Order: sequence, then structure tokens, then C-alpha cells
Amino acid sequence: MSERCQWSEVNEHEIKYHDTEWGVPEHDDRKLFEFLILEGAQAGLSWDTILKRRENYRKVFDGFDYNKVADYDGAKIEELLQDAGIIRNKLKIRSSVSNAKAFIKVRGEFGSFDNYLRSFLPDGKPIQNSWKSMSDIPAKTELSERISKDMKKRGFNFVGPTIVYAFMQAVGMVNDHVTGCFRYQECRDME
Repeated sequence: MSERCQWSEVNEHEIKYHDTEWGVPEHDDRKLFEFLILEGAQAGLSWDTILKRRENYRKVFDGFDYNKVADYDGAKIEELLQDAGIIRNKLKIRSSVSNAKAFIKVRGEFGSFDNYLRSFLPDGKPIQNSWKSMSDIPAKTELSERISKDMKKRGFNFVGPTIVYAFMQAVGMVNDHVTGCFRYQECRDME
């Protein structure tokens, strides 16, 4: 096996995530909602912090069923704020609920959240970058800024251009594996 992206070599959680999920084009709306919530929760924290809590997030957020999350009331939000297995930030938890509502509206307009996201991509296909090193990879792009602006207009929160770009990387809208990484060509061949 050739090298892997340097960021992933922190521990087994990140290696597994890098080797199996990161950069793989995702089209399932429930998984896209999961990544949207997790990327928002990650703001200001390490991705490893989120990966360690991911299973508990799945449990307490009803398997990331956006229809259920959209119906969370004040009591459910208070319950989540007491759960040490997630990031207990009131703004992030509340944004999960408002994002679920916005997510449902987008699905109604576009048929799926995936259709909405792919409408921003040339021919609906992932952008294939060819970064040589981690230092070449931007934190945000003009496209992530455009998507962020559109999402905010639609009522989403915790979707700044940097969070949106991390989301785009995670769900394979862009292939940001470095060219020497064994996953670069594998993800390039996927759609």
C-alpha cells in the first residue's frame, strides 16, 4: 500500500474513516444528513473528537432520521444537553433541529438532498483535485462559499464555507485525497 493522507494517521478511528469513508461519493440522504450534523458539531473541535462520539450521536439522534430530528422539542433538546456522549453545545444541538427542517424543505424542492448538492457540481460529478501535499488543500473554496451562502439562505446553520468544504470532502463532492494516497485513484473511479 502506498501512503495515506497524513491527517488520518492520528489513530485507528481516523485511519479506518479515511480508508473506508472519506471522499467516497455519498448519495443516501440519511448519510448526508448525518455528515451535515457531525460537521456542524465538529466546528472548533478535532474530527477525532466527533468520530469517538459518532455511535452515540447515531443513537441519540434517532439514527439521523431527519424527520424525527425536525420534530425535536425543548424537552428533547434538554435531554441531549445532558448527554455526555455528544458535544453538549446548545447552539449546535438547536441547529441540528433547524437544519433537519431546512433539509426536509430542500428535499421537497429538489427530490433529494443529494440532487440539491449535485446541482452545484459540473455535470453533477465529483470534482477531482490533484493535490500533492496536505498543505496544498484549501480550507474553503469559491464553490464552498457559494453553497454555504445558498444553504444559509435556506435556513441552515453551522454551514460556513469551511464547514461546507469539510462536508464536501467527507461526502465525496470533491476528491481531496493527495495524489500519493492509495485512496486517491479508488475515489477517483467512484461516482
